[in-house]
Amino acid sequence: MPRAYFEVKTGAILKKVLYDLKNRILGVKMKILAAQLNYTVGDFKGNTEKILSALQKARDEKIDLVTFSELAICGYPPEDLLLQEGFIDEMESALQKIINASADLFVIVGLARKNPSKIGKPFFNSAAVIDNGALLGFYDKWLLPTYDVFDEARYFESGNLVPLWECKGKKIGVLICEDIWGYEGGVDSSVYLKDPVEILSHEKVDFLINLSASPYHFKKLSLRTQICKRAVKTLNCPLIFCSQVGGNDQLVFDGQSFFVDANSDVLSIAKGFEEDLKIWDTNNMKKEIGEPKEPLEELFSALVLGVKDYFYKNNFKKACLGLSGGIDSAVVACIAVKALGNQNVEGIYMPSRYSSKSSEEDAKALADSLGISLKEISIEAPFESYLNLLSPYFGKLPVDHTEENVQARIRGAILMAFSNKFGSIVLSTSNKSEMALGFATLYGDLCGGLSVISDLTKKQVYEIAHFINLQKEIIPLSSLQKEPSAELRHGQKDSDSLPSYDLLDVIVESHVEFGKSAETIALENQLDLCFVKDVLHRIYQAEYKRRQSPLGIRVSQKSFKDGRRIPIVQKWT
Repeated sequence: MPRAYFEVKTGAILKKVLYDLKNRILGVKMKILAAQLNYTVGDFKGNTEKILSALQKARDEKIDLVTFSELAICGYPPEDLLLQEGFIDEMESALQKIINASADLFVIVGLARKNPSKIGKPFFNSAAVIDNGALLGFYDKWLLPTYDVFDEARYFESGNLVPLWECKGKKIGVLICEDIWGYEGGVDSSVYLKDPVEILSHEKVDFLINLSASPYHFKKLSLRTQICKRAVKTLNCPLIFCSQVGGNDQLVFDGQSFFVDANSDVLSIAKGFEEDLKIWDTNNMKKEIGEPKEPLEELFSALVLGVKDYFYKNNFKKACLGLSGGIDSAVVACIAVKALGNQNVEGIYMPSRYSSKSSEEDAKALADSLGISLKEISIEAPFESYLNLLSPYFGKLPVDHTEENVQARIRGAILMAFSNKFGSIVLSTSNKSEMALGFATLYGDLCGGLSVISDLTKKQVYEIAHFINLQKEIIPLSSLQKEPSAELRHGQKDSDSLPSYDLLDVIVESHVEFGKSAETIALENQLDLCFVKDVLHRIYQAEYKRRQSPLGIRVSQKSFKDGRRIPIVQKWT
């Protein structure tokens, strides 16, 4: 071995040993701010103002390093807006304002940028690294998810470098969201050919920053912390996970950014479902995790935030919905009131010849509990007119679901009339169990601008209702206790058309969320195979209805609509 090579190699090793010794003696001392902010997609002015305000807060607090979330400047997910002329140019202009405002700070901020090589996809999903008014460079996201609600490979080219950045003498590693999820097969649906965590494991990293836009689903936080702990254990360094918060279309981002120390302990978690400028001082780190929210409380918060941001970011103010006296519309009304205020929510009770007295009483009791306006509009006259209009053509054909659907569509027309006249957005009240089997009427109860509980199974609807009633009775007990019914014919019950919700929900969750076959579902739950196959067949038959239903708020691991792409015309099922 040449002497020069030996001296260089020995010098490098000695330098690394001294560096590690210094860090063990002095520790990694830094004051970090994770800006967990609620961005609106494409609102460059508003998003940039939020970022600049956070930078000023950081200066006031004498922060060393400020990190923002993935694609913070444009908001996540921008989707095909990226392809619009001028979109990336405006992002570059916003970045320059952030650079100019970064005096005395080390800043990491997410954005999309042009691929300068012109080879591959047109953009990179990047983190700009800025130090005291100077742009040091970019980290480009390596792992681009294309499963579930994600389609990043449609727009972005994969990065190929994992540089380290120096801040206050410490080596900072930067990764973006999926880059950390792909480590050691953390994502079941994708096997990546490269792994940025593995690359970093050959370096000495003092801090790892993960910029994220991680959508909420039920019990998601524990999964995130497990993934991050795995990376920390490999890299032997603390980690900051900085996430976006807020609702954008179907997706809800819960925030809950967190700090993991080098021992893989989660020391602190930012607020959930709201903005938070969370500061961590590594000179004075102690565990400060309070009692975690119950999963149902998080689920309720996600639905409230989804409704609130859908209205606020679209400049909508008022909502209306049909109050039937049943459990579904009651839960939707409670969520809407929490999100928008009772002065902005109106219920409309639309009885027919089949409506029960208890339904009327329950609808009125709920409206009184919530303090919302309630209109009562009978559909008897228009229903009778439809029957008279159609009877010459229907002749002696028996009464069936046709007459039931006419009632639902009359109610839908009334709701849409209120929407048009008063500028209210109609909230659809169908749940996931009903949606799965198409137990809803196109242009009837499926009409509306937002489907609030379309990703909740019937079981979860009841659980949320009980959660709402924890402190006091808001939803009438009779709504919780009576057997579900659409009340579109005499003596009708949901069980006349649907399997037991207990069985249906198991099948829907197993197949829709986890992709299990009929054979596996039947075996695991001791169900008749023919019964399970029939339910799955009905799920696929109803795909055309779901395709035409309103946008729904995603709160499960696999929702209908964007997260599940099934052809309507197919023979596989």
